[in-house]
Order: sequence, then C-alpha cells, then structure tokens
Amino acid sequence: MVDFCDRFHYTVIKEEVNKMLTPERHQMILQLVKEQKVVKLQQLVERTESSESTIRRDLAQLEKQRLLKRVHGGASVLTGKGQEPTMIEKSSKNIQIKQQIAKYAASIVEQGDCVYLDAGSTTFEMIPFLINKDVTVVTNGLMHIEALVENNIRAYLLGGMMKSRTKALIGAMAQESMQKYRFDKCFLGANGVHEQLGFTTPDPEEALLKQMALTFANEGYFLIDESKFSEVAFAKIANVEEANIITNHLEIDLEKYKRQTNVIEADKQ
Repeated sequence: MVDFCDRFHYTVIKEEVNKMLTPERHQMILQLVKEQKVVKLQQLVERTESSESTIRRDLAQLEKQRLLKRVHGGASVLTGKGQEPTMIEKSSKNIQIKQQIAKYAASIVEQGDCVYLDAGSTTFEMIPFLINKDVTVVTNGLMHIEALVENNIRAYLLGGMMKSRTKALIGAMAQESMQKYRFDKCFLGANGVHEQLGFTTPDPEEALLKQMALTFANEGYFLIDESKFSEVAFAKIANVEEANIITNHLEIDLEKYKRQTNVIEADKQ
C-alpha cells in the first residue's frame, strides 16, 4: 500500500515538475531546431523526457508563435519564402530518402535518352545510378558536372552566372544555352509543392530555367521528398498538373496531388 502511494506521489510530482518546466522545455526545443534545422519528434521526447502528446502540444504552441514549423514526424526551422539553403545544407538532409527517390528516377531513364538534371541535391543523387547507361546529360549544376565527368557520363554544362549558395548556373546565358537542347526527360528539384500554388523555389531565375526545361522535355519529373509537401517558396515554377512527382512513401494524404498529376512513391516500386 505504501509502495503504491509512493509511486502515485512520484507521478504527481513528476507531472507537476513537467508543467513548471514548460518554458525551459520550449527553450530546449528551439535550441535543437536552431542547431539541427530539422528535429524528429522522438528525439525531442527523449531529450526533454516528456511524452509525445506533451511535445506535440509544445510544437503546436511554438508554431502558433511563429518560432518553428511543424513537419511530418517533428519540427524544422522557420524560413522565409525567399530564403534558400546552401547545396551543402540541402545535401545533408534526408539523404537516404533522396537516394531512394533518385534511384527510382534513374531507373526510368532509358538507353539513349537525353536528359536534363537541374542543380538540386536529389537530382545529384541520380548520377551514380546512371553510370551503366548510354545517356547524354545536360545540367546547370557545377557539382553535377564534376560527378558526371568523374563517372564518364557524356554531359553538357549550361553557361551563365554561378550562384555560390546552390552551385547553380543561372541568368541570360544559361537561358540562351538551354534553348539549344531538347530532352526526353527532365528531372527537377523544388523547395515546395502545394496542391493549389504548385511547385516553387526561392529564386525567380532558377524558376525560369526549370520552366524552360519542362517546356523542352517530353516528360518532366519533380523529385520531392516529404519535407517539401505543402511548402511554398517565392517563385512559382509550374502548376502541379504540369509535371510528374517522384517522392518517398508518405503518411500524409496524397490524394489531392494524385487527382492532379501522376505521383510515384519510389519505395513502393
């Protein structure tokens, strides 16, 4: 009897302490999000020694205060529509998911295809899967062209001005170069896809190049991981129905996207 009472008393005290420490818990959550950019729910549960329901409430409150953004399975740093992560930052996020998407995307490239890979981190992951294919690749990505040459894949690099953050070539010269090519398929990245607002990216000049690639390709594919759904960046690229989507398996409802275009879940193929 005494043991039960002691445990009950401990539980009550622990719950009260957790309630008292809400500001400290919020501070810890915000610090982790700031340091890691994206934090999983389970990590927050373990670090704060709180329940999932408590952390979910915390995230809802912090999102309401515009201090972070809730994403599937956790939280991410809040960014403006015009903010753009560097290529290194993008390459280090969701790497296994990006490789899974990239592997499927490369599998639909056929022998003899001429394809366009834009300067995205997921399109970059396609390159190792193209090694044994007789293909021609055009890209505006400086990191991409280096990897293509190293892997002995026939490749062309667009001209233009280099963006240091994304290692992409953009501008009037890149647009002029793009007009010289026609593609069987193009594979593009985006910072967000929204069922009403379409595919978007922070830079209008990159958006224009992506639009041109879609125009000059028989088939267009956006490689979109789970963190990009319902996100909206500054510059619109295209409506959802204008290209196919290759993504990973999502727990979110994809029906609103599937009603508009072909959505391929790579891990189900």
